[in-house]
Amino acid sequence: MLRISLLLLASFAAASAQTKVGIINVQNAILDTAEIKKSQLELEARYKPRQQKVETLQRELADLQNKLQTMAGKLTPQAEQEMQVSGQRKQRELQRLTEDLQADVDRERNEILSKSGARMQEVVKKLAEEKGLDVIMDVASTLYFKPAMELTKDAVAAFDKAYPAK
Repeated sequence: MLRISLLLLASFAAASAQTKVGIINVQNAILDTAEIKKSQLELEARYKPRQQKVETLQRELADLQNKLQTMAGKLTPQAEQEMQVSGQRKQRELQRLTEDLQADVDRERNEILSKSGARMQEVVKKLAEEKGLDVIMDVASTLYFKPAMELTKDAVAAFDKAYPAK
């Protein structure tokens, strides 16, 4: 029984010694691609008007709150109540706009990252085949590796070549 275990251990050690491994930081690789950088700029441009509307509403709300504080005791009860109601309305509108904007940005960003993630997986597979690697591990789940084994920059270059930003 001990002899069989030693033989298995020896054959595993021999197979491990022959296994060629590469390391990649998948998250950085995806985020460093030209496609993602271009998509990020497009996303910011597409949602900029809505972001500006949120910022304008935030300023209006802050101005209204400042006015209420500085005019405290100088306003009629009716005028003060109208300002408070207006502030509450603006606060609800701001919250709704902010939540809608964040949800839309998150949804679109996730779609972009999902598409790029699938493409990166294809690129990494081809890169492994070209370099004769048996295994490619993500740096996030690796405790130690020699820096020479990292393929992140190679993966970004291969991705940009295979999927140029248009």
